[in-house]
Amino acid sequence: MHFGAKAASEFAEALRINILDTHGVTVILCPPFLALQSVFDAVNGSELKLGAQNMHWEEAGAFTGEITGSMIRETGAEYVILGHSERRHIFRESDEWINKKVHRSLTSGLIPILCVGEKIEEREAGQTEHIIARQLREGLKGLSAAQMETVIIAYEPVWAIGTGLTASPAQAASVHTFIRGALKTLFNEAVAESTWILYGGSVKPDNTIGLLSNKDIDGALVGGASLDVDSFKGIIDQAGAIE
Repeated sequence: MHFGAKAASEFAEALRINILDTHGVTVILCPPFLALQSVFDAVNGSELKLGAQNMHWEEAGAFTGEITGSMIRETGAEYVILGHSERRHIFRESDEWINKKVHRSLTSGLIPILCVGEKIEEREAGQTEHIIARQLREGLKGLSAAQMETVIIAYEPVWAIGTGLTASPAQAASVHTFIRGALKTLFNEAVAESTWILYGGSVKPDNTIGLLSNKDIDGALVGGASLDVDSFKGIIDQAGAIE
């Protein structure tokens, strides 16, 4: 909940000017709903992509305050974040709701970024893999291997969101390897190998290479560090430097 339409547009324009070449890094900006159109107008024609932070699972109806996938698509957005830890734990979104949203996003022509992650007490209790497996199984229920070609997974340990704490490269890599194995079990090896799995949790320019150098970590879901052009550009530059 940062940046209205004007501020988001100015940010996107500044980022576009500062990043003339993303060096093969896919950069997706996910502003608040009201800023989607202005950000699209600012980045249209560049390498920068646009996504939303959430959506409803119905195509229309009496759901005051909600927004549909088709409305998001009309702005030029191509992606949508679903199941973010704040949606799960603050707004009590269930695995069932999130699964409905994943299905609706695909029928709306959006690429879902499905977030999974454990809370600190779950990690300390040794339940990380159990929690992640459940969120993947329930969140992806009913999807075919063909549909998985356009699904992105993001691992965001809740204990590292907005806390300044970051999973070590070894901790993050361990969970990403588990996620890839879970995808192989749920679908097949081809799906497991081709699915992008992002890491989100206090990613900064100085820890980007350490995290993204692992073969199972395909990118970053950037939070607070994306609110500053120089910081965000630093992360993108570091990602682009990885061979």
